[in-house]
Amino acid sequence: MPALRLLNVTKRFGDVKALDDVTFDVKDREYVCILGSTGSGKTTLLRTIAGIIKPDEGEVFIDSVNVGGIAAENRNAVYVPQTYALFPHMTVLENVTFGPLAKDINRTAAKEVAMNVLRLVRLDKRADAYPNELSGGMQQRVALARGLASGARLLLLDEPLGALDIRLRLELRTELRRLAKESGLTVIHVTHDQEEAMTIGDRILVLRRGRLQQYGTPYHVYNRPEKIFVANFVGNTNFLEAIVETRTREGSTLTLREGLRIRVLDSSFEPDEAVIVAIREEKTTVTPEPTGEEPNRLSGEIVEVHFLGSHIRYVIKLSNGDEIAARVPLKEARTELKHGDWVSVNFDPVNSHVYEYPMLGLQGELEAS
Repeated sequence: MPALRLLNVTKRFGDVKALDDVTFDVKDREYVCILGSTGSGKTTLLRTIAGIIKPDEGEVFIDSVNVGGIAAENRNAVYVPQTYALFPHMTVLENVTFGPLAKDINRTAAKEVAMNVLRLVRLDKRADAYPNELSGGMQQRVALARGLASGARLLLLDEPLGALDIRLRLELRTELRRLAKESGLTVIHVTHDQEEAMTIGDRILVLRRGRLQQYGTPYHVYNRPEKIFVANFVGNTNFLEAIVETRTREGSTLTLREGLRIRVLDSSFEPDEAVIVAIREEKTTVTPEPTGEEPNRLSGEIVEVHFLGSHIRYVIKLSNGDEIAARVPLKEARTELKHGDWVSVNFDPVNSHVYEYPMLGLQGELEAS
């Protein structure tokens, strides 16, 4: 049985649905990342699981038990908020020791647990400091350590690495997953950082306006985005508006603005139907004119060049006025390509995804909230 199950959970704040009919399950010892923009319902979801918020509709099950009538402190789950919520009159060690002591663990064992997790978050040398003597990032690490030391099997983390510098965030996210796996914890980890979610999550749940958009492995969410919003939110993606011209079993021919044509493998849409084509930037190539007979070869002018360290990103304005970007590894980038050059852009039909044209238009579908 799953360690956690939400069934048709809805939560309203006035006229706003913070959670809208959310259903999903999390397996025992699974590490799940909740990914979404600000206002998507991520924190409300965690607080509902924790028992801090009561849903207006639906049910929450932890280890097959409906916890609707069970108080937050008795759910065997610990919620680690963004706001730290540390006891200001207690030292770092006392804050972290509080959870084990509350579970009647003797003081010596509780201190040992606390020091172990403080070493993990690199604050063992500040054990005697008070919260007001620490930076915001350090306070967040104390809050994380307190959650880890609580002994709860279900760990609910709300942006646990958000206040840390980049280097420490990269190191701690790997350590956090390792500790969770070694300790047999089930973790729900909220983040707005797609790379963080892809790196540490067994599965990723994408939220938008309180509704579940997609739930699956990082590979599935990235390579098989089920909606335009997911394709845009997870990864760097080009979107082109098109009309289906012809289709066969092998794929379809689509017409872009000004009569430009491309080929895709999708054959599920009827001729004359409006669609959106999505292509990842890293699956788009750019070469000087002229080129050979690559599939989906389009021409345009480089209007932006961005150096991104390991990659160079080119933005090309096509001959029909549409823009498309290519993200090229630095070792493969052509140094002679520059702003104003006329180039060829192409992508393999296998790397395209085709979606029904949204009712609110492309821009309306791309908006996060």
